[in-house]
Amino acid sequence: MHQQNGGGIYYSNAGNNQQSSAGSHNDGMTHSRVPSDMQSNEESVEATGGSQVRSKIEDIDEFTKEGKLKEAVDLLELLQKEGVQVELPRYLALMKACGENQALEVAKSVHQHLLKSMPHLEVRTYNRILEMYSNCGSMEDAFAVFDQMPRRNLSTWDIMISGCAKNGYGEDSVELFEEFKRSGLKPDGQMFTGVFSACGVLCDIVEGMLHFESMTKDYGIVPTMEHYVSMVDMLGSAGCLNEALEFIEKMQVEPGLDIWETLMRFSRIHGNMELGDRCAELIQLLDPSRLNEQSRAGLIPINPSDLARQKEKKKLSGQNLLDVRSRVHEYRAGDRSHPDHERIYALLNGLKQQMKEAGYVPETKFVLHDVDQEVKEEALMAHSERLAAAQGFLTSAVRSPLRIIKNLRVCGDCHNAFKIISKIVGREIIARDSKRFHHFRDGSCSCNDYW
Repeated sequence: MHQQNGGGIYYSNAGNNQQSSAGSHNDGMTHSRVPSDMQSNEESVEATGGSQVRSKIEDIDEFTKEGKLKEAVDLLELLQKEGVQVELPRYLALMKACGENQALEVAKSVHQHLLKSMPHLEVRTYNRILEMYSNCGSMEDAFAVFDQMPRRNLSTWDIMISGCAKNGYGEDSVELFEEFKRSGLKPDGQMFTGVFSACGVLCDIVEGMLHFESMTKDYGIVPTMEHYVSMVDMLGSAGCLNEALEFIEKMQVEPGLDIWETLMRFSRIHGNMELGDRCAELIQLLDPSRLNEQSRAGLIPINPSDLARQKEKKKLSGQNLLDVRSRVHEYRAGDRSHPDHERIYALLNGLKQQMKEAGYVPETKFVLHDVDQEVKEEALMAHSERLAAAQGFLTSAVRSPLRIIKNLRVCGDCHNAFKIISKIVGREIIARDSKRFHHFRDGSCSCNDYW
C-alpha cells in the first residue's frame, strides 16, 4: 500500500501481479486476453420489447442530455431487469455526463450496471471509467479501477497522472510517472503536461524544470504551447513570477494569449499588480475580447472555453451546480428562487458569525460595485457557490462530502470562506471551478491557495 503524506489517497501497486508472462510492453500496458466489449452479444430492440423498449432507450438519451442522471440510471436498471441490452455508446455518454456534473453516486451506479451488462471490458472503456471518476473528484475510485485493470495503455497512465494532479494529489501523480518510466515505457507529450501540473501542485519547480529538459533531451518531444503554458502555470503556482517571466522570454516560439493570461492570473494572486497590469495590456493588444470588467479591475481573465460552454447551454455568469443525493441543483449569485431560500440564507447568516470568530475577514475587493461595506459583505455571502453549499448542508447526510461545480473561477473570498467553513462543519467540500478541483478539508485546500 502507498500513502500520500498530508491527507492523500491510498492505493495498491498492482503493476507486477497483473502482468502476463507473455505480455508485451510496446503499448504501455500489461496484457491479458479479454473479449471486446464492442463485440458483446447485443439483442435487437425489436426482438426484446418493441416500441416500449425503444421509447425507454430514447428516454435514457434525453435524460442524459438534460442532466437527469438519476432518472437515466433508473431506466437502465429497469431495462436490465427486462433483459434488454443497452449499447455501449449510451453508457459512455452517461459516464461523460456524470463526470461533467460531478455526480459521483450516479457514476458508481452506471459503473455497476455496465459491469453487469458487459463483464469483459476493453481498455478504452476502462479509461472512460477512470476519466469519469477523476472528473467526479474521486481518485480513490479511479485507483480502485486502475489497480484491477487486466490491461493498460498509454492513455490509462495519462488519465491517472493528470487526474491526480487535477485533484491536488501531486505526489501520487509524480510517483505514477516514475513507476511508468521504471517499466521501460516511453511517455508522450500529453503525459508531461500532467507531470508539470503535478509539480505545480507540489510547488516543486526544480523537479518540474528537470522534467521539462528531459522531455526534449531524453524523449525527443518538441514543446508545444500547451507545455509552455503548463510550465508558466507551475512557476506561477510556486510564486516564482520572475522565473516565469524569464522562462517566457526564452521560449522558442512567440508566447500566445494563454501564456499571458496564466501569468496575469498568478500576478494577481501573488499581489504583483504591476506585472499583472503589463500582462493585461498585452492581452488587450492581442485580443481585447479575452478581458472582462473583472480582468481590467485587476482580478481574473475570462476563459474562452467557458464562454462557449455558457453560450451553448444558455447559462448565466456565476452559475453553480450542486449534487445532492444524486440530483443536480442549480444556483446563481443572489438567487432566491429556491423553495428553501429562507433556510439557506438563515444558515449562511449563522455561519457568518462563526466564520468571523474563526478568523474570516471578508475580501470585499471582489465586489466591484460602489456600495458600503455591509452591502458588499452580504453580496459575498450570496455568491452562488455558498448558496449551493448551504443547501447541501441542509439536505445531505451529516459528514458526507459536498460536491459543487462552479462554471467560472471561484473568487478569492469564497475560497477563504470554504476553508474556514470546512473546519467549522467538519465536512469535506469538493469544488470544481473552471481551473481545477479544490478539496477543502479541516481549514485547508488541496491547491495550497494557488489556483
